[in-house]
Amino acid sequence: MTVLLALEDGRCPMSLTQLATASGMTPSKVHRYLVSLGRIGLVARSPSTGLYDMGPALRRLGIESLRRMDEVALVSEHLPTLRDRTSHAVNLAVWSDHGPVIVRWDYGSYALPITVRVGATLPILSSSVGRIFLAYLPSALTKPVVRNEAAADSNPLTAEEVTRIKAEVLRGGLAVTSGGIIPGIASVAAPVFAAGESLPLVVAVVLPSRAATRATIDSVSKELLALTAAMSSELGSSPADRSAR
Repeated sequence: MTVLLALEDGRCPMSLTQLATASGMTPSKVHRYLVSLGRIGLVARSPSTGLYDMGPALRRLGIESLRRMDEVALVSEHLPTLRDRTSHAVNLAVWSDHGPVIVRWDYGSYALPITVRVGATLPILSSSVGRIFLAYLPSALTKPVVRNEAAADSNPLTAEEVTRIKAEVLRGGLAVTSGGIIPGIASVAAPVFAAGESLPLVVAVVLPSRAATRATIDSVSKELLALTAAMSSELGSSPADRSAR
């Protein structure tokens, strides 16, 4: 497994020397592993370059794993844990042509002055969930939604303000809003990434503004980032996948 993990982390075909360095083993030992892995199709060596890469059996396993994976279902399994660790409501959102859509909502221990229905669409600029999508999705997807929101707003954000929001989200890996949609509500959101070019999901913790002290926001943010990172890893995401599209 060490050799296969080194090959995965390398993100491209690798030489015997590179694999030995990455796995912390001698080249002769790595070569023995490569021969064994090659026999069962988990590793393949290019006849033209001599570099090693994932073999046909490993590619088939990856394709089958992706086929079976229901990203929303897998992430949803973790939401009760986040709710219990923070005591606050949590939700999960996906992207649609009209913006972020709530696909799951779990209420916490604190009463909220709202009832959010699954299927509700959130604003992209004033919600923490929306701001995550704004920062991490390709602008070709978000621009039409931003444009429509601006047209309906009597005091729309400037292009510079939108750019600043995106930069803040990318810098911290999360978005925090308070009173952006409904007075009295604060929200902290972070992305969950799957492997490759899949669109991210967004998980948010929602709490009453009166409970949103700096210490509470810091604690919630820590729990949220830890769990979304674990979710991303479970979905096969690597650090290279976890960047703006």
